[in-house]
Parts: sequence; structure tokens; C-alpha cells
Amino acid sequence: MTRDFIHINDFIVLVEEADAERPTIDSCAFEEPLIAVAFYGSGNVGLSVMYGHRQKEFDYTKGMALSFYADEKVEFVHRVSATKPLQCIVIATAARNLQKLPYNEGELFSQLLHQLVNPADHYVEGPRFFMTPQMQDIVNGIFNIQYQGKARMMFFRSQITALLSHFFGQLSMAKESSIKASEREKLFEAKEILSNNLETPPSLSELSKQIGLNSFKLKKNFKQVFGVPVFKYLQNERLTKAHQLIRNNEATVQEAAWHVGYDSLSSFSNAFSKKFGFRPSEIKQ
Repeated sequence: MTRDFIHINDFIVLVEEADAERPTIDSCAFEEPLIAVAFYGSGNVGLSVMYGHRQKEFDYTKGMALSFYADEKVEFVHRVSATKPLQCIVIATAARNLQKLPYNEGELFSQLLHQLVNPADHYVEGPRFFMTPQMQDIVNGIFNIQYQGKARMMFFRSQITALLSHFFGQLSMAKESSIKASEREKLFEAKEILSNNLETPPSLSELSKQIGLNSFKLKKNFKQVFGVPVFKYLQNERLTKAHQLIRNNEATVQEAAWHVGYDSLSSFSNAFSKKFGFRPSEIKQ
């Protein structure tokens, strides 16, 4: 397990990564009250938030962005296993620092995360949603930085800034959105169904029936909430999964293509190259 703390202006950035052959518990808490946003990578680790006699469970964390306020009495517990490794980035700041943040982030926190700036309990959960493909690409890039030294830190700082910008952008869009909360939950369900069926995904009409939302609303609102059309999201998920399999030596290029539903190796390689800027055979070079 690796746990790195990096200070950027008045933000504390925690980058955690852990693999375990057997089920393992990873626990952490903060030393002072903080307002934070946690971004979860591809590991889909289990999460429990415990404070006092209360407990909040998150069983599906892959791609989740979770905003919260937490003080010293709150414990965050990750359940790590061979099939659910931990990939988590937490960007946090103390409430007293909000007015000192250099790019008006404090104003955004106060406007869009008012319940966190004025907490009513030891743990207060703010908005949470699944990240757009652009946000997921940033998180994946942070966990796979190839640079060293000053270039590495420069890249890291720029990516954290971009990640926060996307987060607040999504919050602003959600605030202005006319999509009902019940329909938004159905869209999250559709996203999860696609993520769990990369090799044999349902058709648009099948997906529409599964979540109980007509095809027109599914197509229109999915793009509004997640930033891309339904099957563009599916393609991004497929290619990201294939990248992970090849990078971790879990599959050859051909096997990875089959695993995520590509029958044609050339089609897979072309799509992969268009997304990542290099061919799948170049990952290990």
C-alpha cells in the first residue's frame, strides 16, 4: 500500500493505492476538520464511513467523485482485495483556508458545497456522482505518471487543478439541470450496467427497458449528465479496461481486445491509439 501526501497551495492531496491477494482493511482518518473531494479510480474498492454509532456504505466506488466534510472523529475504511484494488485521490482543505485559496476556489466551495462549509455533524456528505470520461482519464493519468523530478510535480499539479475544475463544472451543470433526481439515478444505473457488461453490452433499447427510461430520454440525458453519448462512454470504458489488463500483464493485446468485446484486432488498435495516443503494443515499452 502506498499513501502519499502532497501540498498544493492550501490543498492537501492524498494519493492512495493498494493491492492485496487476500481481503485487507485500509483505514484512515484526518487530524483536523477538512472539506474534501475523493476521486476513485478503476479498482472499485469497498468503502465504509464510520462516525459515532453511524456507518455509511459504498459498495460501488469505481469512477465515483464524493464530496464531504469530516472531522477527527470520522474513520474511512477501504476493503481491498485481489479483484478490488484501491485507487483513491483525495483533495482536501481546512475551512479556515477557503478565503486564501488562489483561484477563487473558496467562492465555489461556498456556493456549490454550502452544506460542507457549514457542517451540522462530524461527517456531512455533499454531492456525489460518477466522473465523466475526461475526469476518469485524468485520474488514470495520475496513477500512471511516467515523468520524474520537477516535470512529475508540474504534471501532477496541472492534473489536480484540471480535476477540480471538472468537478465544479459538473456541479454547476447539475445545479442548472432539469433532470429529475429519480431519472438521474436511472442514468447512474445504466452507467453501471454498461461498466459491468463490457464484452456483451445491451443494446440501447435493452438498456432502456432495464432501467425503465425511454430511449429518447436515455440518449439525451445520459450525454447531459456524463458528457458523452451512451456508446461513446462504453467505448471509453472498454479501452480503459484493456489498457489496465495489458499494463498489469493480465492479458496480451489480442486477449485484452477480446475481453472488452472487440472481434477485430485492427479496429481495437486504431480505437486505442486514437484515445491514448499510442498503440496497445507500446504500453510496455
